Formats: sequence, structure tokens, C-alpha cells
Amino acid sequence: MLLKNGFLAVALVLTLSGCANNDAVMKKQMEINIRLEQMVQGNNAVNAQLAELTRELNDLQAQVKTNSSNLEEMKPAIGKLRNELDSISRKKSLEESSSTVERIEVVNKESSRVNKDKIMQDEYMKAFGLFSGDNYPGAVEAFGSFIKRYPDSEYAGNAQYWIGECHYSRQDFPKAITAFNRVLNVYPKGKKVPDAMLKIGFSYIGMNDQAKAKVALQNLVDKYPNSQAAIKAKERLSHF
Repeated sequence: MLLKNGFLAVALVLTLSGCANNDAVMKKQMEINIRLEQMVQGNNAVNAQLAELTRELNDLQAQVKTNSSNLEEMKPAIGKLRNELDSISRKKSLEESSSTVERIEVVNKESSRVNKDKIMQDEYMKAFGLFSGDNYPGAVEAFGSFIKRYPDSEYAGNAQYWIGECHYSRQDFPKAITAFNRVLNVYPKGKKVPDAMLKIGFSYIGMNDQAKAKVALQNLVDKYPNSQAAIKAKERLSHF
């Protein structure tokens, strides 16, 4: 009985010892499995990251390839556009340069014209100053010089009229009539035509030629009835 009990005790110890060893092994195995699982999970995460990066890299390479292809296709159009821009730029520069030259020419022409007009007016006023100062010979010469120098000036007809006035003031009526008639013939649209016609009539009166004076004054009234010269002519005609 004792032996049997002893055997049972030993068996129980061995059994317990085996169970303890099995528990330790199982525990160790479980720890290893957990670590392996963690490593596998870690590898899976790394693999997933690698796969994602690989996909992005492939997409990027494809985009670069597409862009490169598009860029090659666009090169001719880009070159054409660049040439057109260069052409437009050159054209604009030429237009600006031409416009600048034209403006300079206009300014120069305008300045030249203004200077010429001023000189012309100064010469005319100088001649008129001689007339106002009763220097009739000097005025006749100055007005005559003005007409020769500026035959197309709007003042040329006026200058011719004042030549007639110079002769009229000196009572040289034949020369006055000749000078006034030149106003009518050479400058028929001039402002001094009515006045010249009036002075022709007055010159005939100064020559005691009443008939010609009456005809000259009546012609003035008929042709320029609303002029100031015609009013004076009517007044004078009323005395015939």
C-alpha cells in the first residue's frame, strides 16, 4: 500500500512537473507567436507603404512621360508663338520709332511755320508803320517787297491796297487808281476789294472826273451793298 502510494506520489509529481514544463513551453510558444505576428504585421505595414510609394512613383513617372510627350508636341507651337511675339515686338518698336519721327517732323514743321508767320507779320507791320508815319515812299517800297516775298499770303491783297492808299494820300490819283485796280484784278476775293472800289471812285473825284467816279461808286453799291464801303459810296452818290 505504501509502495503503491509512493508510486502514485511520484507519478503525480512527474505529472505536475510535466504540466509545469508544458505550461512554460506553451507560454514561450505563445510569446514567440505574438512576436512573429507582430513582425508579420510590421512587414505587412512596410509592404503596404512600399506598395503605395511604388504606385505613386509609377504615377509620377507616367505624368513626367506624358508631360515630356506634350512638351515635345508643343515645341513647334511654342516656337511659332515666340516668333510671332518677336515680330509684334519689332513692329511695335518700328511704329513707335516712326511715330516719334513723325511727331518730331510735325513739331519742326509747326515751329517753322510759326516762325515764318511771325516774320511775315513783322514785315507787314513794319511797312504799315511807315505808312502810319506818313513815310509813303518807304511804305510803298516795303509793301511792294512784302508782296514779292509773300505773294500767296492773305496779307498780300491788303499790302496792295495800302500801296494805293500811299499814292492817294500824296494825291497821286492815277497811281492810286492803278494800285486799287490791281487789288480788284489780282486779289478779287480779298477783304479790301470794297474799300479799293470806294477809293477808285474817290480818286476820280479828286481828278474831277465825276462821271467815272459815279460809275465806280455805283458798281461798289451794286456788288457789295451791305459793306461799310457801300454805305460811304451811297452817301457820296447822294451829292451828285
